[in-house]
Amino acid sequence: MVEKQIIKLFCEDRELYNKYYKYININYIKINYNNIYKLFIIINNYYNKYNNNNITIEELDVAFNANYLLSEAERKEITALITEIFDQEIKNPDIVIELLDEHRKRCLSGEIARVALDVEDGQATFEDLNKIYAEFDNSEIIADEVSFVNMDLKELLEKRVSTPGLRWRLDFLNKSLGSLRKGNFGFIFARPETGKTTFLASEITHMIKQTDGDILWFNNEEDSSNVALRVFQAMDGVDLNALKTDFDSIQKSFDLQGGQRIHIVDKMEDASRASRIEAKIKETTPALIIFDQIDKIKGFKADRYDLELKAIYQWARELAKEYAPVIAVSQASGEAEHKLWLTMDTVDSSKTSKQGEADWMLGIGKEQDNTSRFRYFNIVKNKLTGDEDTLPELRHGQAQVLIKPEVARYEDL
Repeated sequence: MVEKQIIKLFCEDRELYNKYYKYININYIKINYNNIYKLFIIINNYYNKYNNNNITIEELDVAFNANYLLSEAERKEITALITEIFDQEIKNPDIVIELLDEHRKRCLSGEIARVALDVEDGQATFEDLNKIYAEFDNSEIIADEVSFVNMDLKELLEKRVSTPGLRWRLDFLNKSLGSLRKGNFGFIFARPETGKTTFLASEITHMIKQTDGDILWFNNEEDSSNVALRVFQAMDGVDLNALKTDFDSIQKSFDLQGGQRIHIVDKMEDASRASRIEAKIKETTPALIIFDQIDKIKGFKADRYDLELKAIYQWARELAKEYAPVIAVSQASGEAEHKLWLTMDTVDSSKTSKQGEADWMLGIGKEQDNTSRFRYFNIVKNKLTGDEDTLPELRHGQAQVLIKPEVARYEDL
């Protein structure tokens, strides 16, 4: 549990406490982990009262018992918790500190955005904004961390064009978007029950065969077991009845094609928080990261919902740069209902904040008749480099495709 690791690090080093304590989401901890919350409060009170550079296990235990009236059973529970925290081995404290630092930067960035709007409205001064900028410790940035792009044209073309990334099952997407490579972040958007999950299942079961890495699918939408079944169907293009009657051979085929490297993270309170997601990504070697639905990811705060969404999409873009390409899923607004060709202004809850962070965007429209198998793809944004077979005239192209929900596949027409 990362909160227990943070408590131990704070007790061992006052400087870490000073730098990161105020950026801890203390309200979330209070709601979900009451005793852990109380320990954070005790640490805060202790450092505010004493000049010590650390807190020993005995000092923390005494401070807790002095501040809370406990029954004998509660006293034993707290002592056991404190002992567990101090006895734990933090194998890689740098990872915990990285998570703290990333959360700190996001909090400061959100605060800068809020104060900047107040400055514009005349409710704050430019000095207020400068004070927040000062929170960023520029002394931490050293020259060794700065790298330059290799300006060798042949190498650039080889890396970004000639060498393919993850290719799509649908030829239209290969001809329009081209491969997905590290650093690429984009999203699909559509109305409910259009076939967004089927699209993901159809494409990733094609992509997993092209890589030795993992595909991480963070699911915040429908039941994860249903999603998993859809992935099994899409791998070999089989229906649900085939899964029931021939599950042994289908399982073997699925495993041989790399299916066990597709990891679907269930929609849970903790799993949908940005910090938990980052920790899970660092545990694997992702070749592709999927967020369905990305707008539901927690851990971002802003005065306005559009600014909160902007922070989420900026965060996803940074993950793509650091780890692997990211495909996100978003809803289309009510204005998109029964439209065939969705446009940029029909992205739900946003006019510019989401769109500005994406390298590519795909709108999926459908006919009013819910029995129709036709879907309508519109590439509304495309900043990808493409491949050698990508067609310039299709960079912002449109195409009618076929959805086959019974086998969780999309097909070109």
